[in-house]
Parts: sequence; structure tokens; C-alpha cells
Amino acid sequence: MPLGYDSITSAFVSRFNGPPRWVVRAPGRVNLIGEHTDYNDGFVLPLAIDRAVWIALAPRDDRRVEVFSLDFNDLADLFLDNLTQGDGHWSEYVKGTAWSLREAGFALTGWDGVLAGDVPVGAGLSSSAALELAVARAFAAACSFAWDPATIARLAQRAENQWVGVHCGIMDQLISAAGRENCALLIDCRGLECTPVAFPPGVAVAVLDTSTRRGLVDSEYNQRRRQCEEAAEFFGVTALRDVDVETFNRRAGELDDVTWRRARHVVTENQRTLDAAEAMRRGDLVALGKLLAASHESLRDDFEVSSPALDAMVRAALNHPACHGARMTGAGFGGCAVALIDAVAADAFVEAVAADYRKETGLVPAVYVCRATNGAEVVGHE
Repeated sequence: MPLGYDSITSAFVSRFNGPPRWVVRAPGRVNLIGEHTDYNDGFVLPLAIDRAVWIALAPRDDRRVEVFSLDFNDLADLFLDNLTQGDGHWSEYVKGTAWSLREAGFALTGWDGVLAGDVPVGAGLSSSAALELAVARAFAAACSFAWDPATIARLAQRAENQWVGVHCGIMDQLISAAGRENCALLIDCRGLECTPVAFPPGVAVAVLDTSTRRGLVDSEYNQRRRQCEEAAEFFGVTALRDVDVETFNRRAGELDDVTWRRARHVVTENQRTLDAAEAMRRGDLVALGKLLAASHESLRDDFEVSSPALDAMVRAALNHPACHGARMTGAGFGGCAVALIDAVAADAFVEAVAADYRKETGLVPAVYVCRATNGAEVVGHE
């Protein structure tokens, strides 16, 4: 049975011998452009995708959360008054989200739940943010507190930063909380303003999973963040978002080579993201495609977070006539690329790109077309 309302409800009934009170879902995301800009207070242009984490749940009369993961065939049994950190287990995202909500003053109560997701883990599609936001949405339902996407996204980000130990920016959690159907969101990561940007007619988004994975905590992600902070300190600003291209070029010669390249990516990527949103509004697919290609080159050469597999996937996509533009997406070092393609040629694109990538790398990819969906929501209740 495909993952969705019926399957997660059926699993809950089998596990707990009765129907759930609520069913919630929170989506993964793919980022069109604006990579490694979110933790620099910059701009991003992601969409919430039709792959998500689902939770069916019912309230308890104590302060325990008992949640069973269908994906891991594993039970997490949490005591809300005694949350302790572990290491590497999927339940850390559940515990971290509960801890962050509790620390922010939310009155939490217990629930029984079954969860499952079809966001690929480690692919750069924010499976962790989807889990955090699904858990937060479950608590909001069980505890009857108001759902403010920006507030909850901040708390989910805090869970990932301080509980799990990944120093991510706000983008992943905010798009999972606030996504809009058929739109990307231009997000100002400083003020958290979200501006929907509709997709031009006839365009589809393809996710190109290289079948290679990275672990963010163990990767160079945190090092890149430190390098950006050092560059911001050099320019005397709060974050690299405050440095425009002209100012950067004027003082670039004062920086060492590595810091210069890291900062150049962020400064130019912010401008590319604003330009990409405007190109989408105009329906200018040529300009949009060039911006995506330039973003990939910058991530590959200046920020150095691409990989041979990602580069091969982007080449395979760009070689297809239906492709307007492609780039790696996510933190890098593995995972996925994203492409804007002609919707009418989607099937041919998927087949050809998968074959070309497999021929070049020997790896079997997962290539699929996705659509923009709403953010975290209650999709069913008694």
C-alpha cells in the first residue's frame, strides 16, 4: 500500500487496537537555489515536496510518548519529564523536538503514534526536518496549541542544532512548516518572511538522487559554517547576507584564498536566488536555467561541497533537451541534484538521465518528478 493517510491509519489500528485521533504529515523539501545561504541570514528558494513523514496518533492520559517507526521497525518510548540525549538513533529527533517545545514553555502531554516516511534519508531532501515538523504537528494536535509556522520552525531548528548537533540554518524547518501548494517560497532567512513564487506553466521539478549519502554531523558542513562566520567577522557584519557583490569584490584581495572562495559563493548565491525568483515570476526559463547552472559551479568550485557523483548527475540532466537547468541541492557531499524540466517530457527525461548517470558512474540512481505541496498539516482527525 502506498504511504499516505489510509496506510498510516491502518498501521496505527494494528498497533494500538483502535483508530487514531489525528493524522499529520510534514513534507521534505528540495531547494531550487540558495544553498548554504540560510545560516548566513540570506535568501533561499525551496519547495515542499510530495514526499513526507506521516504520524497517526491518539492522546494518552500520562506524560509518555510511545511512537513506533514503521521504517525502522522500532519503538521509541519517551518520558516527557525525563528526556535524555542519546546518539545516532532516529528517536533523537523526536526527543529533541519535544525538548525544544517544552523549553519554549509549551505544555506537552503524551500520545501514542505510528510514523512512517518516504523522504529518502541522507539525500539532501530534509528527512530530518520533515520528522521534526511532523512531531511538532503531532504535539500541536495532542496539546491543542496554536500552529505558527515560523515559531515552530525556529524551535525545530533549535532541536537539530542543540539536541542532534547539526548546525543547520532555518530553511529546512521553515519550508516544511510553511510550504505552499504549486509554489516555491522565497524565504528571507533573517526576518523569516516567506513570499510564494508560482511555477511557470508547463514546468516540472525533477529530483535526481545519486544514491550516494553523507552524514551532516560527520561531514565538513560545520566547518563551512565556521568559515562563513570568519568571513563575516572580517567584513564587520553580522552575517554574509550584509555583504553585497560590489563590496565583496572591492575587498576580496584582503582575504586568504579559502575564505575568499567560501564568501564569494555565499555573496553571489544570495544575488542569484533573488534573480531566480524574479525570473520565475517572468516565466524566463532561460535566465532561470543559467542561474541554476551558475549555482552548481559555485558550490563545486568555491564552496567545494559537490562530489563526482553529483557532478555526473548534473551533466546528465543538462545534456537532455527537456532540461532548463540543474544543480546539486542540499548540503552536498552526496545526495541529490534538482532539475527544472518540461513537464510533457518528464518520462523521457527520467529514463534518459538515469541511464546516462548509471553508464558514467555504475550507480543506480532514483530519478522522480515531484510537485510542490503544503507544509505540515493535520490531514485527518476523528
